[in-house]
Amino acid sequence: MRVLILAAGFASRLRPLTDTKPKCLLDIGGKTILERTLNHLHEKGFRQLGIVTGYRDSQISGFIRTRFPQFEVTFIHNAQFQTTNNIYSLYLARDFARGHDLFLLDSDILFDAGILDLMQTCVHADCLALRSAGTIGEEEMKVSTGPENRIKQISKEIPADSAVGESIGIERFSAGFVSRLYDILEQMIEMEGLSDQFYEKAFQRVIDQGLPLYAVDVGGLRCVEIDTVEDLAHAEAEVLQYIDG
Repeated sequence: MRVLILAAGFASRLRPLTDTKPKCLLDIGGKTILERTLNHLHEKGFRQLGIVTGYRDSQISGFIRTRFPQFEVTFIHNAQFQTTNNIYSLYLARDFARGHDLFLLDSDILFDAGILDLMQTCVHADCLALRSAGTIGEEEMKVSTGPENRIKQISKEIPADSAVGESIGIERFSAGFVSRLYDILEQMIEMEGLSDQFYEKAFQRVIDQGLPLYAVDVGGLRCVEIDTVEDLAHAEAEVLQYIDG
């Protein structure tokens, strides 16, 4: 099982905090977001890591090489990070990901390590982590499901009252799903020029072609995506205590 982390964005909504460092290296409770994620992954036995960088990439690569030499790391650079979205970063990792079972994570999530346990023990090989508790905002990546939590739609455009929850940016895919996903990503990027989309658009196409993808509800386990100063404050005040105990 390989792990792919997407960390190319320049996080304009967190400026000035991100004027001199990438978002994943922001400190929360004495540790960076990326450090917390890599600690979780190491504890769960993962060793093969790919990371797509862009903004201030040398800070990220230097941090990982210095602090986490135990990982076998492949660095992938998205030189177009200012004009593309995460679908393009995912596409750039095709040589690393194709042919392998894969954990995919966004780099800006503060989350309980127990979520990885839920994903690893899910009976379905292809699944994504879902937060159903609390308020689901209009801007969240929302999910609707059918029987057995099989995902029907994943989009920000789903009405909040029709969604079962929001995707938190952690997915587990089988090698077969990864192969189909990259066939679709190549079509979207190389033929359609859709480099400015969210990668969930590609997930939806895989779903529409008949491959099942299932939602794993994280229940009471805490997680938060750090996009704004308000998210950062929420993470420090209301999420960190449950993760650090």
